[in-house]
Amino acid sequence: MSFSDELRQENAQDWQACVDHRFVREIFAGAVPPEVMRRYLTQDYQFIDGFVALLGMAIATADRFDSRIRLAQFAAMITSDENTYFQRAFVSLGVPEAERAHPVLTAPTSGFQALMKDAAASRNYGSCLAVLTVAEWIYLSWADRPGEKLPPDFVHAEWITLHNNDGFRSFVTWLRGELNRIGAATDAAGRADASAFFRRAVTLERAFFDHIYE
Repeated sequence: MSFSDELRQENAQDWQACVDHRFVREIFAGAVPPEVMRRYLTQDYQFIDGFVALLGMAIATADRFDSRIRLAQFAAMITSDENTYFQRAFVSLGVPEAERAHPVLTAPTSGFQALMKDAAASRNYGSCLAVLTVAEWIYLSWADRPGEKLPPDFVHAEWITLHNNDGFRSFVTWLRGELNRIGAATDAAGRADASAFFRRAVTLERAFFDHIYE
């Protein structure tokens, strides 16, 4: 079994809770209440700055030039297509500028920000990869439902298609392969560090999905 599959299996309960979450069922049905979608996107937007910084550290600590290129290309997508989606969604949902930029952060949001800072501060490529892999793979896992009809509202539909298109699918496959490669090449302590970061990320992903309905 690959390193990434081992890590997912170790966190199977929280992982599956995300994939089968009420939010996932409702977004495919176009039935996420506007106030819930607003809360979800407003909190989620607070991850972009730290996420790009984490990508930057992964680029800096990667052991191959090809890996740096792949990560840099993904950073460009996050700061263009995904960022543009957020701005359009905020307009549609009536989110004022102040709330977009400086909302009151919830505990899962603060926890995920701290996780990304910790992974970046480790200056360890494997630790950065562990967090990045969870953040993208878990979204592909819930969004990739071939044949599922998309909801009519772009706020729902484009959040799905941002996370199930061919380019995203290819990047997640690459991320998993990269984590597997680094896991095979590192020592037990390095694998343990990556595993701990992976576990924190999955736990926080579940808490994030849960808290938007509270």
